[in-house]
Amino acid sequence: MAQGDVNHGEEIKNVVKYPEFQFKGLFQARYLQSLSSDVDVSGLQHSTGDVVQSTFDIKRMRVGLNTKLSEATEVVILVNLADFKSDTKGKVLENAYAKYTFNKYFAVTGGQFRPAFGIEELVPVDIIKSFDFSNQYYEFGKNGWTSFQIGASLTGSFDAGKVPVSYAFSLLNGNGKNVEMDKDNGKQYSTRWVFALSKEYKINLGLNGGIGKVFKEDVFAVGADITSDFKLTDKMTFDLQIEYKQGTNHNLYFSIPADQRIGNVADYQMRGVYFLPNLRYLINYKKLTALEASCRYERFDPSYKINSNLRQTYTPMISLEFGKAYTGRIELGFEMDRFDRSIPDTTTYNDNLFIIQFQCRL
Repeated sequence: MAQGDVNHGEEIKNVVKYPEFQFKGLFQARYLQSLSSDVDVSGLQHSTGDVVQSTFDIKRMRVGLNTKLSEATEVVILVNLADFKSDTKGKVLENAYAKYTFNKYFAVTGGQFRPAFGIEELVPVDIIKSFDFSNQYYEFGKNGWTSFQIGASLTGSFDAGKVPVSYAFSLLNGNGKNVEMDKDNGKQYSTRWVFALSKEYKINLGLNGGIGKVFKEDVFAVGADITSDFKLTDKMTFDLQIEYKQGTNHNLYFSIPADQRIGNVADYQMRGVYFLPNLRYLINYKKLTALEASCRYERFDPSYKINSNLRQTYTPMISLEFGKAYTGRIELGFEMDRFDRSIPDTTTYNDNLFIIQFQCRL
């Protein structure tokens, strides 16, 4: 036995047995208080009648399972049980995809997933620096570019000289999650490229582009974003996100009766930009890990060429973090919307909303 391989025992111990299972979860509960006398907690203005101005709400109750079938193959599912509180059509099931990784340069994903098309698509909602994703994220999701979509994607990374580069190409149905089939024979093609310009300050430049056909009409989307993270002191860091998007709002165009449309689909374009600075201070006192303060400012117009109505949203927030990687989090702040024109009895109305959000993640 003395002549045998002395490392053999370690090799046996390091053998990975497949499949591997990793369970994940997220719980987000809120208290909402509308500070506008005639606007309810959903942002809907009421000309007459009673208005619900305070409520408790379960925003998300997610349960997920990541399964590695081999070193290269994984299957991911994610459901949001909080969607059962309302009509579940098109809801509940969020992620449902398989991914095969050939190497760091090339991987294939198929199923229902969040295609790479901006900063927010690559960041889970439980670790973003604000209460929720931006207005532009949800509007571009309605138009098939962001949020959960059904299709396939190629992803990978490589070095262009001294600059690390990651890329993604996606082919999507473009009509959201949990649908039986595509709404037409058209598909939407998108790509994202990220250039790591500075490792020290974590400066990344992202470029996005997409084209496609919806009911035989040409549509497009473009975007650019930049992120950075500066270490000010041993305990204090400052990070910044800036993102711009523009594209065809074909969802709005086709929602209007044909005899009431002005121009063609190319005349209905949305665009938006937001700035999200965040200051983080490490405390590590007993169970309190860190204190964060952020304020997102967003400008978004769902149709800036025809019937423009710019929406400006301010979201100041203070966050208390407990445990590592946002295991526990308490957030306090406001969402304040300002429109060029407020429309009575709709959610397109100036409002102020106070939010307390409690979060636990597994």
